[in-house]
This record gives sequence, structure tokens and C-alpha cells, in this order.
Amino acid sequence: MTEALSNIRIQINEKLYLKDPESSQLGSLIVSEGIQLINLIGFEQFTFKKLAKRINSTESSVYRYFENKHKFLLYITSLYWSYMEYRLVIATNSIKDKYDKLMKAIEIVTSTPDNSFFNTSVDQIALREIVISEFTKAYHNKSVDEENKQGFFKVYKRLVFRLTDMIEDLDSSYLHTKSLASLLLDGALHQHFLAMHFQSITNCSTAQKTGDFFKNLVSNQINYTPNEFTK
Repeated sequence: MTEALSNIRIQINEKLYLKDPESSQLGSLIVSEGIQLINLIGFEQFTFKKLAKRINSTESSVYRYFENKHKFLLYITSLYWSYMEYRLVIATNSIKDKYDKLMKAIEIVTSTPDNSFFNTSVDQIALREIVISEFTKAYHNKSVDEENKQGFFKVYKRLVFRLTDMIEDLDSSYLHTKSLASLLLDGALHQHFLAMHFQSITNCSTAQKTGDFFKNLVSNQINYTPNEFTK
């Protein structure tokens, strides 16, 4: 399994970069160290000038890969959702019971990633913390409709559709499958954010508790008879 995962190459929308960062050592360094820097100082304080200084390069060299820091944020968040999609597919592919499959999927989208899962220089835990804190900044802007047309959120939406299909497989009569699926992804991020900064207003103090909360929420929303789906 580990050997197979080491050969996986994540495909990111080509419109998010000027030069594929995976095509060179410098590009990979820009991504891995950019993630570390954003996680350290926050997206507002992050600049390509600061990143260039961190990697002992020039600001212009960073701009050869990314047009601006907004595109960089879109790139690394797409990277996060792509990693999550791979983890979800691998973890659920062999599960036959439809209820168990959905519960495993909820575990994946609410859990803390394991840096050893992929053979990559990207710190997935730091990347997750960025997504928790900064992802809404990637699409809460006036350009979101045009960026959506260009496919910048394709992987994120594809994850919602995967969860939607799993929910519909359990209860095709449920009228709000897409809303419930998108709530799982965004709600998990929000609960993790509350656990990090506003502990007094959440019961989800750990990833496991967040997973348990959403498992309970989904189970109470849909109608299913477990034995009916056991094959």
C-alpha cells in the first residue's frame, strides 16, 4: 500500500499555476515551505517576498510559478482536498455495507491526516490547519463565480458529490443529500476551528469527537435499516 501511494501524483488545475511546481525541486520547495509559512504567520501576513527569503531564493522566482498568493492558496487547498479524496477512496473502496462505508467516509473527512500516508514533502497536518483557518478566504470573494467556472473548486465539489452518492445509496428519499454532504465537509472544518480557538462553544474537542458528532447527525437524518444493506 505504501509503495503504491508513493507513486501517486496529484493532478491540480493547470490554471492555478504558471509553471507546474511539481516539475522542479524549487517548485516543490515553494509549495512545502509556503505551507509552513502560512501556517506559521497566517495568510494575511504571507507574501512571496517572505517566502523567497525563507527558501533563500528571489521573489521573482516564486512569481514564475504562481501569479499571486490567492492562486497559491487555491493551489494548496486543492492539494488538501485531493489528498483527502485519495484517502477516502482507498479507505472505502472495499467496504460492501453501505452504512459502514458512509461511516468510514465520515471518519476520513473529520480526522487528522497522517503524514506517512503519502510519500510527499508536504506537511499534511500543517496543510490541514491552513484549510481549517483559511479555506473560506479561497472562495468568499467577488471572483468566486468566475473561479468556479474555471474549475478551481472541482476536487472540493467532487468530494461533496462522493458523499452525496453514499447518502443517496442509503436513503434515496432524503431530500437534502447535497446539503448534508457539504455540511459534513464544511462543518468538520468549523468544529475543528472552534476546538482550536473557541473551546467553550463546542463539544468536539478532538477529531474523534467531531467524527462521532457527524456520524450521529447523519444517522439521525436518514432512514435506513442496517441489515437491509448487508451483503
